[in-house]
Order: sequence, then structure tokens, then C-alpha cells
Amino acid sequence: MDMTRRDLTLGLAALALPFSAHAARRFDVRDHGARGDGVTIDSGAINAAILAASLAGGGTVILPRGRYMCFSIRLQSRVTLLLSQGAVIEAADPARHAGRYDLPESGIDQLYQDFGHSHWRNSLIWGDDVTDVAIIGPGMIHGIGLTRDGPGARWKKQAGERPLSMRAMTQAQIDQLEPDARAMDGLGNKAIALKNGRNIRLSGFTILKGGHFAILATGTRALRIDGLTIDTDRDGIDLDCVRDVVVERCRVNSPNDDGIVVKSSHALGSAIAAEDIMIRDCDVSGYDMGSLIDGTRTTRQQTAPDQDRVTGRIKLGTESNGGYRNIRIEDCRFTRCRGLALETVDGGVMEHIVARGLTMRDVTTAPIFLRLGDRRRGPDGTGIGAIRDVMISDMDARGIDHRFPATIAGLPGHPITDVTLRAIHLAYDGGGTAADAARQPAELADAYPEPSMFGVLPAWALWARHADRLTIDRFTAETRTPDQRPPFMIEDVQSISVRNTPLWR
Repeated sequence: MDMTRRDLTLGLAALALPFSAHAARRFDVRDHGARGDGVTIDSGAINAAILAASLAGGGTVILPRGRYMCFSIRLQSRVTLLLSQGAVIEAADPARHAGRYDLPESGIDQLYQDFGHSHWRNSLIWGDDVTDVAIIGPGMIHGIGLTRDGPGARWKKQAGERPLSMRAMTQAQIDQLEPDARAMDGLGNKAIALKNGRNIRLSGFTILKGGHFAILATGTRALRIDGLTIDTDRDGIDLDCVRDVVVERCRVNSPNDDGIVVKSSHALGSAIAAEDIMIRDCDVSGYDMGSLIDGTRTTRQQTAPDQDRVTGRIKLGTESNGGYRNIRIEDCRFTRCRGLALETVDGGVMEHIVARGLTMRDVTTAPIFLRLGDRRRGPDGTGIGAIRDVMISDMDARGIDHRFPATIAGLPGHPITDVTLRAIHLAYDGGGTAADAARQPAELADAYPEPSMFGVLPAWALWARHADRLTIDRFTAETRTPDQRPPFMIEDVQSISVRNTPLWR
């Protein structure tokens, strides 16, 4: 046995595999023809090793140190893919390399969600209905050859399809972000895509530049994601219509889109809730892309493609047909990014949500944003959803843009109910004017939900409209410079309890 293979064997023995049965059979991708030289297209060899491991009843496919240029890698059940120290899977570029990514699935009615949410196989690594699968190890996935773009939904109504902050963009600028679906054939726009499946583990590796989604999991059950570092050009981790999921100890930097986001789209053909999800001990940020991984954490980029300030953040929404249930977000840190967003606008019910132990620094929009809207991007008969039973506690946010107080925005006749804000401290830059205090924000029921949708709000600490049974306990706030707006503005809130809140009058 050569030294490299001996080191791999010892390393595998010391590594705690998520599925212990996979340790008995090991498949080195070099034995199937992979070169790892950064030039040869190795996806065929890696797929052969994965298939061999699956057909053998399960095993571990090992990528030793090297740079593996790849098009689509197809996951199979009962396989652990081990990215060794120094192993890099690099996404090939069809414009420069011989080959293409697997074609997107055909026959999908991409009506109520965009192209990216509606397809999985046009990815660097994908799995459809796989079980007992893991991708682990200290290596890297570098999506340099992936595209971040894709067409939008074919929904006819269009209102609420894009943020209001994009109103000044020309059609040519929008078309550049949303090319025609035919232009996507052969391209890859996700680093890892999972459709359905169960018992899946993603652990320890790094993703740089992951395309539209670094990770998209749709309809997946019993998914564990831990210890990842993601530094990407659009969404970080998207959990769509999933159940029984834990995301922990991950670092996600995504200045152009959301960091960790839970959705419940119509991608699987029906409204399916996202439920029983834990997100804990994670960091989200909006530094310049790539600067989290290289440690520089630079801040040259000021705006995201939607023309608001950089994104990052943890969010529930925007796709919300099936709703959300039993979601916990605990002990997470937000840095130079938007705050916590909880949104349902497509008919789904959001309930039993807990967010606690959140720390935010340099918050680029609202630190807290709850929005019940009436976009109804869904089949005929889609109604207005609901938000109820939300607890946000033990939160400290500083360096917040003065335009965006914590916001709770329901609709007339459809209040957001049973929300508790407890042990919250918010520190704003200040600077609001008397004219800002006199503003009366429009309802904008069918608009895309984003804190900037209402413009500068008439209060600087908390603005709540159309709510019922709101509890505020130990809520403190401050401004660095004077602000001429009142700290609180409460409109059409039927029942409110305020305790231990000095600024309340």
C-alpha cells in the first residue's frame, strides 16, 4: 500500500462516519479512472465509483487530495462521499470544457416558483429520492463553472413577483438576471440539489461560489447539515418543503441573497409544509463574496441585485404555499446582513416559531420582519395565510439602519396573532425626521415582502400594524444620534401587553 492510500485508510478509520455500515467497503475514485489533476473531466469516474458502492450494498467513496474537474455527479443510496483534506470538486464550465451538466427535468410546470426551485438535475451534485447518503470531510466544492442565474416563475399575475426595490431596473437588466429557460440547457446552477430522499448528512466541507443555490433540499426528510462553510454568490442553504431537519454550526456568507432560508413552494406539485426544523449555532453574513473563506471579510459591495443593501440573513419565505410549522432558530449570529425575516404571502400558515439567542451587528434592513401578505402565487383557490404563535427572545442587535424598525405587518381583517417579543435590545444609527414620523405606509398587500417595501417607517424601534395578542416584555432600544420619530407606533392591534419597557408611553 502506498503512503497516500495508507494515510487515507488511517484517516477514514479515525473519521466518525454518519452511517457506520458504509465504512466496511471503500471505493477510491482513482481506481475508477479519476485523475484529480484539475484538467481531466472526472465526473464519469466519480459516478462509476458511486454506482459501484451503491450496488455493493453501500460504501464510502473517497476523493483523495487533488482537484477534480466535474460536470454532474449523481448521488446513489447507501453511499458516503468523502472529500479528503485538499480534495476539491471543481464545477466545469460548458463554455470552456468538453461536456455539459445533466439536463433539467422535463414536464415540470414551473408556474408558481422560479426555474431554480423547479429543477434539481442541472447541478454539480444531485440526488433524487436517495436514502442513507452523506457528503463529508474537510475538502471543498468550488462552483466556479456554475451560473447564478435562471428564469423566474411563469405566474401570470406578476404582482409580488419581484421586490419593489427593483422597480427602477430596466427590462434588459432583469433579463440578464432571468434568462430564458432554453438557455439553461447544459448549464449547472446549483452546487448540491436534493429532491425528496431521507437520512442525508452533509458535514464538514466548504462550498465556494455555489450558483443559484449552494444547497437546495426539496421534500427531503431527516436531513442533517453541520459544520459547513459556504461563501457564495446567491442563496446559501434552501430548505423547501422539508421535514425533520437540523442545520448547526454552519457559516454562510451570501451578500446577494439569503443565507439560510426555509420555504414551502409548489415545486413538488402541491402545497407541502416545511416543519420540524432546527437552525442553531450558525453565522450568516453579507461580506464580499469569497472574503469569508480567505479571512479578509471585506465590505466593498453595498447593494444586492434587488437594489437593497446586502442580504445574508435567516429567513422563512418568500415561497410559502404550504406554510411552516415548528421551526426553531437558536443562538445564531447575523453580521453585516439583513435581519430575521418571517414571511408568508402565498396562502400558507406559519405557526409555532421560536427564535432565541440572536446576535446582530451592522444590520442592513430591519432586525425583525414579520409579514403576512396577499400575493397568492398559487393555484386558483389559494387564500390568505396566517402567522400565529411566534416567540422571539434574548436578542441583541446593533448598528441598525435607521429606516427599518422591527416590523410586524399583517393585513386588515387578517392580523398576525400571538407574537411575543421578550428581552430584545435594538441599537439604531438614528436620524429619522419629523416628516418620516408623519408617513402613512400603504398596505401593499400583494407586494413582494421585504422590509424596504414600506419605505422609511414612522417609528424607529417597533412598528406594528394589524396584529392581535402582542406581548412586549423587556424591550429596550437606543439611537446613536437623535431621531424625531416616536420609538413605537402601534396601529390596529387589538390586544397588547407591555411590561418592563422603559421607552413605552
